[in-house]
Amino acid sequence: MAEWIRTHPGTLSLGQGIAGYPPPPEALAETSRLQSEPQLHRYQSVEGLPELLEALRGKLARRNGMALGPDRSLLVTAGANAAFQQVILALCDPGDEVILPLPCYFNQDMALALASVRAVHVRGDRRLHPDVDALARAITSRTRAIVTVSPNNPTGAVYPGETLQSINTLCRERGLVHISDETYEDFTYGGITHVSPGGFPGASGHTVSLFSFSKAYGFASWRVGYVVYPSELRDAMRTIQDTFLICPPVVSQLAALGCLKAGDAWLRDRLSQVAGVRSRVLAHLESVPDLAQWPAADGAFYVHLRIPGGGDPMDLARRLIEQHRVAVIPGTAFGETDACTLRVAYGALTAETADDGLHRLIGGLKALRQASA
Repeated sequence: MAEWIRTHPGTLSLGQGIAGYPPPPEALAETSRLQSEPQLHRYQSVEGLPELLEALRGKLARRNGMALGPDRSLLVTAGANAAFQQVILALCDPGDEVILPLPCYFNQDMALALASVRAVHVRGDRRLHPDVDALARAITSRTRAIVTVSPNNPTGAVYPGETLQSINTLCRERGLVHISDETYEDFTYGGITHVSPGGFPGASGHTVSLFSFSKAYGFASWRVGYVVYPSELRDAMRTIQDTFLICPPVVSQLAALGCLKAGDAWLRDRLSQVAGVRSRVLAHLESVPDLAQWPAADGAFYVHLRIPGGGDPMDLARRLIEQHRVAVIPGTAFGETDACTLRVAYGALTAETADDGLHRLIGGLKALRQASA
């Protein structure tokens, strides 16, 4: 996809899942400490800077209902993707299985492959929410975990609390770990609320919670995330982190601390901008209901389009770039093989680029459908 975009100048990307705004000024201000505190240039704690860990504990208690005691540990990581990889290495042996509801986040599929762990794909319901009964049927003696991503990439779905509770209970009853990816926790709309499974009563011993600074703080290249996990995995997680990184990059940790110091008002203002772009995107799509269908996109910054008669989604994505200069991600990247689906990302758009991009996308889909009729 990136190569197609590079070879077709002027292509407008609705593909990459990033925020369009930069981090708060407090992020860069905090990194100035590297000039006055030379000891920060040395290796630091494998788990993260103590002041960042303390700030994260406060955030987790206040916003996620997760008070950390001796039964749970906290680790700062090089993004939520690194956290996921490290959790898989701590939990699984080669040949073990991890269940991913479809459509799934492709980096997690790749992380399992790198660890020689089998990804078991389980189709969701018509809303593209996890089907709990189907998840239960997919469990075998080699299953180690069930993964949920809510708010979801690629669908934008926000899973109801009762669905997440059912999955969490299933994991407890079957001796599995519930890996809850909450990268998009800040992005919900229309009164929908995000639920953290780690906050459920009795969840601490079998729940892993992944978080990221990348999206909400416009912080993708800094690579900072964090993970809450059962303390029985602490030795393994520390060893893996030490092997990969020695310690999380200090400059990025300082900037992350600055993000938290910026306060909720800064974050709310940016999130309202994204919500405004989302409204424009949905208005464009709702004007052509015969062209595509999509489930409720109440979170993250994605709309997952099902294109009737669209043919091969990778070929469709290529033609949209080559002929109409607009890029989207084909659903095959997310494990979908039985329908033509496309992920539209709007987090990096402005009102103007949203209008331009959706005009290109809708015009392209119409033209390609007419050409194939």
